[in-house]
Formats: sequence, C-alpha cells, structure tokens
Amino acid sequence: MKLSAIALFISAVTAIPVNDLVKRTPPNIPSGASAISMLATLATRTSDPSGYDRDLFPHWITISGTCNTRETVLERDGTNVVQASDCSATSGTWYSPYDGATWTAASDVDIDHVVPLSDAWKSGANTWTTSQRQQFANDLTNPQLIAVTDNVNQAKGDKSPDAWKPPLTSYYCTYACMWVKVKYVWALSVKSAERSALTSMLNTC
Repeated sequence: MKLSAIALFISAVTAIPVNDLVKRTPPNIPSGASAISMLATLATRTSDPSGYDRDLFPHWITISGTCNTRETVLERDGTNVVQASDCSATSGTWYSPYDGATWTAASDVDIDHVVPLSDAWKSGANTWTTSQRQQFANDLTNPQLIAVTDNVNQAKGDKSPDAWKPPLTSYYCTYACMWVKVKYVWALSVKSAERSALTSMLNTC
C-alpha cells in the first residue's frame, strides 16, 4: 500500500471516535431545552403513597424468542455482544456512562430503571393497572432502561436526583434529560427537591 493510501486509511479510521464504538445510549433522549419545557409541566407532589412492592411491576419479561428485557438491553447497549441460544450474553463490552467504567462481563453490569420502580409508585404508578406497571418496567421506547456498573446501580437504589446523581458530573445533563422524559411520558409527579435538583442538572446541558 502506498504511503498516500495508508494516510487516507488512517484518516478514515481516526475520523470515528473510539468512544463512539462503546458508548451506546437509550432511545429518545430529549435535548436540554426540551427537557426543561417538559419538567415545567410535571405536577408537584407533597406526599408519597405507601404499599410499594417490586412484584407489582412485572419486569424482565420475554421480548422476542428467548430474549427478556435485560438481555435485550445488554445487547443494545453493548459492543460486539455475543449471545447464547438462551439469549444470555456470553461476551461483549459495556461502557457505563454513570461512572465511565468499561466491563467485559455481563455479570458486572446491571440494567438500571432510570426512574426507579419505587419512585414511580410514589409518583403516580400506584393508581395504574398491573399491565401499565409491566409496560413501564420494561419500557424500551423511552430512555428508562440503561446498562451500568452493578454496584453504582445498587448505590443509586430507589433514590431520586435530589438524593443521588451519577458519579460523572459530565453525565448530569443526559441523566436529567432521561429522567424528565420518562416522567413526562408516563405523567408522573416530582417532589419540590427533585425538581430543584433536575433544574440544576439541566442547567449544565
């Protein structure tokens, strides 16, 4: 290969940022401006209903063939993911945008509900049917499910943005945009402190 051809080849390859190969994102994340507009329409609540039970939100349902929601998101958010006949991920690479870590074992990755199921219950899902709660818990249309480092997801638990934020401050904007979009689509409420935290995060966009 001539030097000029080699230079053109290198140029073509380096034109694609390496991080783009591993940083996948959930669908339908709005812009910061759109999220700010959406947030303004969300109702503010002053009390939370009791009675939450995770089993009230049937999750990791079968999506296609033998693939459940978890395996579907692992394949969507990973790079070079290989799946076994039962759809479990046997290899691949996953970038966790919450903390910037990269993993090569699916066991090191959790699928986070951006708006936790418990928070959804407190925000209005307590009045939904089981079918609606199942749709919410397995929502692949909106930015509600994302593959992240397992212990980071566990540290988040069911906390809203006033109590927990991603370790990477550079992800504040995207995280807030995802959170607001999910609450907007599902007509869920926010607490005053949650609204303030989201506003602050959206101001970093």
